[in-house]
Amino acid sequence: MSRALIYNLIRFIVLVLLQVFLLKNISLYNLSVPYLYILFILLLPLETPNLLLFALSFLMGLTIDAFYDTPGLHAAASVVLAFVRVLFVSITVQKDGFDNEPEPTLGNMGFRWFFTYAAILTLFHHFFLFNLEVFRLNEIQYTLLRFLSSSVFTLFLILISSFLFYRRKER
Repeated sequence: MSRALIYNLIRFIVLVLLQVFLLKNISLYNLSVPYLYILFILLLPLETPNLLLFALSFLMGLTIDAFYDTPGLHAAASVVLAFVRVLFVSITVQKDGFDNEPEPTLGNMGFRWFFTYAAILTLFHHFFLFNLEVFRLNEIQYTLLRFLSSSVFTLFLILISSFLFYRRKER
């Protein structure tokens, strides 16, 4: 089996367990809820075929849905995340010339690109997730507050975990 396949399988299992057993119980004033499981989708190799990317995103979201009792909510948001990832990578990777990098990690792509990538994708995921969860406009201020605070919290955890497992690109 390929080394990348083993790493991603371990990453999938660890992030699901971390999300379900630790982060599910963390909430700041019922406004900010971290969803670190999206890191699995963010760190999939760039050369992952789109069909496989969408299938893995759906599987990750469905797994989280099974533990959160939210049928299809995280699965839909994860597929939207995969779609935005495809668009973002197709726009930035061709222009910046990162075609030979296997994974979009902090060490491979640099802080500025990775921060922009993680921030935009996290914002899209959380915006879609929280609006789909509420699905009405009379609580738009509360929903936007939850969306922004959860996005900041999740992005903070993504950056912390990226710095913990930071490996500089070998040239």
